[in-house]
Amino acid sequence: MTQKQIPDGYMQDSTGKLVPESLVKPIDKERDALVLAVVEEAADLNRAIAAFKSQIFDEIQAFLDLSAERYDVKLGGRKGNVQLTSFDGKYRVLRAISELITFDEGLQAAKALIDECIAEWSGGADDKIKVLVNDAFQVNKGRIDTQRVLGLRKLEIDDPKWKRAMEAISDAVTVHGTRSYIRIYERIGETDKYRQISLDMAGA
Repeated sequence: MTQKQIPDGYMQDSTGKLVPESLVKPIDKERDALVLAVVEEAADLNRAIAAFKSQIFDEIQAFLDLSAERYDVKLGGRKGNVQLTSFDGKYRVLRAISELITFDEGLQAAKALIDECIAEWSGGADDKIKVLVNDAFQVNKGRIDTQRVLGLRKLEIDDPKWKRAMEAISDAVTVHGTRSYIRIYERIGETDKYRQISLDMAGA
């Protein structure tokens, strides 16, 4: 969409109306100038972070390719999580690539089977299992926690209906892309714990 051209001597208000600058209060002009300056700097920083992320991904991949050459192996692109640590152990760089997972309508069948299991097991299931199921399907909030739903498959429950429910969950999984990110850590003093170097203004 082409941005509307503002004539000289006018400012556009929040309704799209053109207002002569002479009618705009000085404090409103100062506020507008401050906001626009911050937004411009933020946009520049956003582009710089995007470029930094792309550069780091390329450099990590180049290093992985170099490392693989020692064994005459070609890695074939960016896959999996990689953690690199500095020689002195003070810093770590984590490259993580995770799949974006959703569920199709088959998840409803899985939930129905799980509910039947809970109802049938000696008049009710163990409270811990109920909590796990409710947390996974976020019963009170109308949401689904993908990782917790997938985590239900790790429960060792010898029940044919439960196993069918777990098969339904697996069949309902749909992968529709990947998400990648870089995390940088520094060691806390001489301990074996690390804290993340935040690139998020809210966490800085």
